[in-house]
Amino acid sequence: MRIGDVLRAKPSLDVVTIGPEAGVRELIAQLAEHNVGALIVSSDGTTVEGIVSERDVVRHLHHDGTVINNTVAAIMTAVVETCDEDTHVDELMKVMTERRVRHVPVVHEGRLVGIISIGDVVKHHIDQLQFERDQLDEYVHRS
Repeated sequence: MRIGDVLRAKPSLDVVTIGPEAGVRELIAQLAEHNVGALIVSSDGTTVEGIVSERDVVRHLHHDGTVINNTVAAIMTAVVETCDEDTHVDELMKVMTERRVRHVPVVHEGRLVGIISIGDVVKHHIDQLQFERDQLDEYVHRS
């Protein structure tokens, strides 16, 4: 199965972005408002300049209590692991595990088209297992 299939199964394809010049307070408000764990950093809403997560806020807060007065650019991850719609789910699972990332932007021809979280991948995997179980159960009860 491909990432594009996982994206299409999501209730919404909307990706919440925030500009690099936005404040950390605004970041926290958006994370809470949208009930998400990370935002894509983008000046125009279509290019990926970085990613910033709850973990970034907490880690920076631990080292510097004044981070709340900083900008997103100061705490974001600038080198972002991305994938495209044709990436195989198993391949992305491996990357997420090895690189210890929970959110991966989906980019097509340089344009942001979605975001995949570890939760999306786990849900997809569970759905696949349930489908296979149902198929086996049906096969066994037919025979």
